[in-house]
Amino acid sequence: MVRNPAPTPPPPPPAAPMDPDLTTYYFALITKGPNFEAYDKEDRTKIQSLHMRNMERMASLGKLLVAGPFSDNGDWRGIFIFKCASLEEARALAATDPAVATGRFKIEVHPWMTEKGALRDPEFAAKPAAKP
Repeated sequence: MVRNPAPTPPPPPPAAPMDPDLTTYYFALITKGPNFEAYDKEDRTKIQSLHMRNMERMASLGKLLVAGPFSDNGDWRGIFIFKCASLEEARALAATDPAVATGRFKIEVHPWMTEKGALRDPEFAAKPAAKP
């Protein structure tokens, strides 16, 4: 018996043009990974040091704009905000994090839009870039 193949669904409608006053960044949520508790204090210290050095590297490349931990000691550990050409680039950068590679952290990256120039805080002057 010959069955008729299912009809091909129509393509999705084209995306609406992006508002010219908005820009896309990439928001990364860092959470506890499957190996969060698997390391002794010495190894956790080493992993954290490598994690911090990797953040400095990404910032020196101009890719990591904002990073910081959550202070409530919950499953959510911190965030990154990347300025990248694509979601794939942001995910590739996130995967370079040693804490992610060891499974101590997991990281989920999403495109995030905000008004151009919105990443600022007038209360604090920008720090000069760290020298490599």
